[in-house]
Amino acid sequence: MYYPEELVEEIRERNDIVEVIGTYVKLQKKGSSYFGLCPFHNEKSPSFSVSPDKQMYYCFGCGAGGNVFTFIMEYENYSFPEALKYLADRVGIKLPEREYSEEEKRQQDLRMQVLEINKMAANYFYYQLRTESGAQAMQYLKSRQLDDETIKRFALGYSSKYSSNLYQYFKSKKISDELLKESGLFNVDEKNGMYDKFWNRVIFPILDVNNRVIGFGGRVMGDGKPKYLNSPETIVFDKSRNLYGLNIARAARKKYLLVCEGYMDVISMHQAGFSNAVASLGTALTEKHATLLKRYTDEVILTYDSDDAGVRAALRAIPIVKRAGLKARVLHMNPYKDPDEFIKTLGAEKFQERIDQAENSFMFEISVLERNYDMKDPEGKTSFFQAVSEKLMEFEQELERENYIQAVAEKYHIGFDNLRKMVNRSAMRAIGREVPKSAVDRERKEIRKKSQDDGMKQSQRLMLTWLIDKKGLYAKVKPYLDADDFTEDLYHQAAQLLFEQLEKSELNPARIINYFEDPETQKEVASLFHAKLNLQSQAEFDKALNETLRKIINNSIEFRTKNMNPADIAGLQKILLDRKKVQDMPKITYQM
Repeated sequence: MYYPEELVEEIRERNDIVEVIGTYVKLQKKGSSYFGLCPFHNEKSPSFSVSPDKQMYYCFGCGAGGNVFTFIMEYENYSFPEALKYLADRVGIKLPEREYSEEEKRQQDLRMQVLEINKMAANYFYYQLRTESGAQAMQYLKSRQLDDETIKRFALGYSSKYSSNLYQYFKSKKISDELLKESGLFNVDEKNGMYDKFWNRVIFPILDVNNRVIGFGGRVMGDGKPKYLNSPETIVFDKSRNLYGLNIARAARKKYLLVCEGYMDVISMHQAGFSNAVASLGTALTEKHATLLKRYTDEVILTYDSDDAGVRAALRAIPIVKRAGLKARVLHMNPYKDPDEFIKTLGAEKFQERIDQAENSFMFEISVLERNYDMKDPEGKTSFFQAVSEKLMEFEQELERENYIQAVAEKYHIGFDNLRKMVNRSAMRAIGREVPKSAVDRERKEIRKKSQDDGMKQSQRLMLTWLIDKKGLYAKVKPYLDADDFTEDLYHQAAQLLFEQLEKSELNPARIINYFEDPETQKEVASLFHAKLNLQSQAEFDKALNETLRKIINNSIEFRTKNMNPADIAGLQKILLDRKKVQDMPKITYQM
């Protein structure tokens, strides 16, 4: 639903960001800002800044940033409407009711009813585990060395040996068969009618990140098949979009998440203190899983079983998590099969050592590749290095590629230059022609250009930050600088909004965030207003200010010159005037 901008802004203004974030993060005032440990990544020294003046937060460690809406969305995994309602309720503002279509109302009602049925079922299973009929299931959990606190934390339960008990329970609550069918908790056929999907199983409730029960997993008691059974897809459960244990793991203060195979791995790891463990739900890791992981971390450690199936799962997962922008490592558990067995045998301390030693994902792929070749045979060894050289071509940046060439050369005791030449020959064969000698020079030029581009972005970020932080600076630079001088698209949009505010003397940087919908874009915009440059004196600041201003304007002139239509006489005249203006520009001073 669309809400008027004035209402959104009123809700934001009445929710002081320091007060809101202070309920989640312990903050201490330092100067004009507040600092605390970042809730979005693991750190020991506070780099998470909350500015009451800007009504924004920014982490100088991981780059998380935004206004009060983006914080609630990021921390609570809320959509914007959910965050808006939460903050509106917090300050007693009643949002206008949305007009839903009949179908939307039906779907929303159905979702709420299915969630309620799941909650009731979870409570029913939880109770059954603690009855006499659940003794075998409880004994199984105890044999897996789970303590009472862990069993309670994961709300583990039991479904009885009879395939109609849960159905009869819900019928006693006067719930229709039509609605029960939508829950995914029951099967229906002509011979048996409607009956329980889960029976004679230990039950693992599946919760989403907001701690709502969205589905179930069940482990059979005895030798029945299948050993593990999961809820089917329902209106509230999509196994490709959820991860078991993420509701707890997302709050763990770790810089990485441990991705493993099953329920018991997650539970035993949490009990041992590794509360950042998650698992996919009876399916291989998907692109959607990786996107979900990216919301909470920048690194995953694949903690799959050590058998062939686990190795294949890791090999499938590596490119998926890399495409999502995640760093990946692989944990080795040999000679033990899985995390549960390892921890029970050697303990949590040894398991942490294995985590610390987890292998770089590319080097893991190479070590698996090695198994296909006879390394004692010269021909086999040469074929292996040929395969490795082809795989090394996947690194586009020269520096990164050479770092990996060096790592492989050191591990397999081969000359760095020899391996690099082999990689270059593989590249030439791949494109079907000789690579010009100037190719390396071109790549170096591209790296230099990227460095220059990054330097220009930093200059533009500094100027935007100074214009917010330093009252009166806008009046001094206004004769020489305008929003069009910010050549990056996002920087230009942010500059336009900021300059409009400065013209009206209505500085409100937090409001600018609301103009951007994508969370990653909001984070980047927040970074534009939190650039840092360590300047110790007035003279250093004045020097930096003038150099930065000239750099931005000269870059703007160069950019417009390259992209100018030759027939645009007015544009050419403006470029000439701007060149003259910057040449004649006096030294600008601003009292820090």
